Amino acid sequence: MLISDAVHIWREPEGDYLFEWQVSDPDTRVTVEPLNSSAGLQLHYQLQPAPGARLSGLPEGSRHYFRLSDQYGNQLVATERRLGMQGAPNFRDFGGYSTTDGRQLKWGYLFRSGQLSKLSDQDVALLDSLGLDLVCDFRRVEEQDNDRSRLPARSPAVISLPIIPGSNSKSLEVAHEQMNSATALFDFMVDINREFVESQAEAYARMFREILAVEDARFLVHCAAGKDRTGFAAAIIQLALGVPRDVVMQDYMLTGRYFLPEREMERIRLKYQMEDMVDESILPVLEVHADYLERALRAIEDNYGTVEDYLQQALGVGPVELAELRNRYLE
Repeated sequence: MLISDAVHIWREPEGDYLFEWQVSDPDTRVTVEPLNSSAGLQLHYQLQPAPGARLSGLPEGSRHYFRLSDQYGNQLVATERRLGMQGAPNFRDFGGYSTTDGRQLKWGYLFRSGQLSKLSDQDVALLDSLGLDLVCDFRRVEEQDNDRSRLPARSPAVISLPIIPGSNSKSLEVAHEQMNSATALFDFMVDINREFVESQAEAYARMFREILAVEDARFLVHCAAGKDRTGFAAAIIQLALGVPRDVVMQDYMLTGRYFLPEREMERIRLKYQMEDMVDESILPVLEVHADYLERALRAIEDNYGTVEDYLQQALGVGPVELAELRNRYLE
């Protein structure tokens, strides 16, 4: 049968939908059916060896939901996790996952991405169709000013929650001193994630307050790349909602599929004054590694004991707030 949390759907910028799935029985045959109206459309469906499939011919400009079925009568409904944004390749829905109590995060409410300054007109139309109520922007103030977000005319509320990576660490200074040292920059990135827990609680606490202040808010959390500041935000929201830790890590690591370091190398060189460093040494700043998030989770355990204690003591998300979040975003 289909393994629900191992079904992955994404839309390529040119419009094709790609599907990957895992099954408990290798003889399982999976079919895909669009749930939105597809009458009169010329759809092309092709099985892939992954196992998976490719589907083309669906109209652009809105999200599509799909029913995946096997020959044993098992079915599940899912939509694309990575939306086909031309100017924001790491724009994703981080809902849809199963929780430890057998429920599921709702699709279409929880989104994450990198910066929105390069969205195309088509991207802006797609963003508008999501009906977002709230955008939490973790970029530094100068990042927000220099790369202004492109938002729909019916703009969601934008909350500035600037987090300065490495602001409380000497690791970046060490990396500069050792120039061309990938190890130093890897350690810097690990340390940044520790600081998310130990030094940036107010920003993440306010994120939860702003989400809870809007009834059934559909929201987006984002930074420049959508992988570090945003990655921790998405992870702690998923953990608060009861997603298992291994599934949270699986979602975190999806950034490696969509955020391509070679496309961001020059931006990072200028941002951190790394013009003299070779590409290989800069890669840890642009990559996503399980060690990064693991360091943040270990800081939670070291300083608070459990995720629940961290949420309550550091972020103001106690039993009442947790119950409200789960009532809103689980089904």
